[in-house]
Amino acid sequence: MNRRSLVAALAAGVLALGCASAPVPTDYAAEKPVLALEKYFDGELVAHGLFTDRGGKVVRRFTVLMKCSWTGDDGVLDEDFTYSDGKKERRIWRLKKLRGPGNEGRYTGTADDVVGTAQGQASGNAFRWAYTLRLPVDGSVYEVQFDDWMYLVDERVMLNKAVMSKFGIRLGEVTLAFTKKP
Repeated sequence: MNRRSLVAALAAGVLALGCASAPVPTDYAAEKPVLALEKYFDGELVAHGLFTDRGGKVVRRFTVLMKCSWTGDDGVLDEDFTYSDGKKERRIWRLKKLRGPGNEGRYTGTADDVVGTAQGQASGNAFRWAYTLRLPVDGSVYEVQFDDWMYLVDERVMLNKAVMSKFGIRLGEVTLAFTKKP
């Protein structure tokens, strides 16, 4: 291969990598099992997770006990967090399944420490959840954005990976494994 052909091939490869788009929920439309939040988040669940900083170092580990229920299109996820340092927190999500044309698989949610309304979309086995959280750190409170992805593995197990950022700068990741109690 001559030098000109090699340069052209490398440039095409770099261009192709640069054009790769970020995933969207509909990329997972054919994946099974299908995730319906109102079915999975109904009853009791336990989740084990960790927070890693932007360098990948585990900064915090935690367990979440969840009691979840739905009445029609309205869901409540009552989460009790216990961190490895003994600190405890509670978050209660109030979810709403949206109906009507253009709202297939869409949900909204609120919680006391969430700024405004979270927006989510389910498709296939995946759910993407975007929201801003008020995060207390060393006596101050910061508003950070979450790009939160959940993937249903089977009827009992779901994996969750969320990227936390501020001003578009990645601060770290939260990784969780949910298990639905039988």
